[in-house]
Amino acid sequence: MDSYFAVTAPGVEEFTALELARLGLLPASDAAPQPVTVNAQPQLTFTGGLPALYRANLHLRSASRILARLGQWFYARDFTELRERAARLPWERFLSPGQPVSLRVTCHKSKLYHSDAVAERVVAAIADRLGKESPVQKAADEDFSAQRIVVLLDDDRATLSVDSSGDLLHRRGYRLATAKAPLRETLAATLLLASGWDAESPLVDPFCGSGTIPIEAALLALGLPPGRNRRFAFMDWPDFDAALWQSLCAEADAARSAAPPPFIFGADRDAGAIEMAQANAARAGVEQFIQFRCQAVSNLHRAPLDTLAPGWVVTNPPYGLRVSEGKDLRNLYAQFGNVLRAGFPGWQVGALSSDLALLGQMKIKMDTSLRLVNGGVNVTFGRGQVRGS
Repeated sequence: MDSYFAVTAPGVEEFTALELARLGLLPASDAAPQPVTVNAQPQLTFTGGLPALYRANLHLRSASRILARLGQWFYARDFTELRERAARLPWERFLSPGQPVSLRVTCHKSKLYHSDAVAERVVAAIADRLGKESPVQKAADEDFSAQRIVVLLDDDRATLSVDSSGDLLHRRGYRLATAKAPLRETLAATLLLASGWDAESPLVDPFCGSGTIPIEAALLALGLPPGRNRRFAFMDWPDFDAALWQSLCAEADAARSAAPPPFIFGADRDAGAIEMAQANAARAGVEQFIQFRCQAVSNLHRAPLDTLAPGWVVTNPPYGLRVSEGKDLRNLYAQFGNVLRAGFPGWQVGALSSDLALLGQMKIKMDTSLRLVNGGVNVTFGRGQVRGS
């Protein structure tokens, strides 16, 4: 049985843990191992064989990448010990002789603290094991095709892992067109999970940009796995089981919901953004399940939303960075709150913002305890229920 790490962005780990539990890859929350943080990124440990690894990459909506640990940790107090112990690891499961590699090394409270020197010894250990040297590539290289290797030295203990995902998991393959300040797919999925949306009630995003939240909502409601139409690094491993992968994909296809998703609506005042959203939804195969409209938030209460049963408003409004640099957005948030109270009483609302004062302008009581990161900016996801005017 192998050990794997689901790596997430800060604040996302509880929702990735929930997803892993639903996949049967983590025990109940009380018994689940606690996440550890490496390089400011939480990691959740789970165990299993190749089915667990493939299933996590295929189905997880909120995780950033899945790492596979090579064996157990070992002491590495000098470079000779590091090379000798690293050479004992089963590299042949993950690398072909001479395959290019890319290394990320972190050293913490260890005698070996020079990351480049540690990387050199690990590359040498791979050659010792496989009989052929692996070229080292950097992510900036034009022909980058390397297997990423993650090396952690902590208190002289070394843990080596290989990245099974390749491209970050937010790269689903559908979002080729982006509006200003795009929201990563993994963060959009996290917002939906954090909002408590039941995937059966209406879902509205009045600041949809290139459509990421509505598209992720449609994928979630239909039960479509986010990794269904992309490649993963593990597909190049010598022990890749293509038949197993195809069976898991077929299982996911069979589990797709036969019922149409609930009403999903995305709006933006930028006509170009709406065109991008429609194109992205078409690539994701969900364009027929989402209504997009070019309109300002002040018109949100009009048809077809005026006759809907209460649902969820989940959105990433502008918050003074990037999209509206230098503009005072207090009036926009106040207007947004007014529209919600007048036209959407009883609805749940979730809004992402870097400024608590802006969320306060909405005059809706919110839980602001969930802190996340969006594009390097610290943000808060406010959640609450709309009360009538």
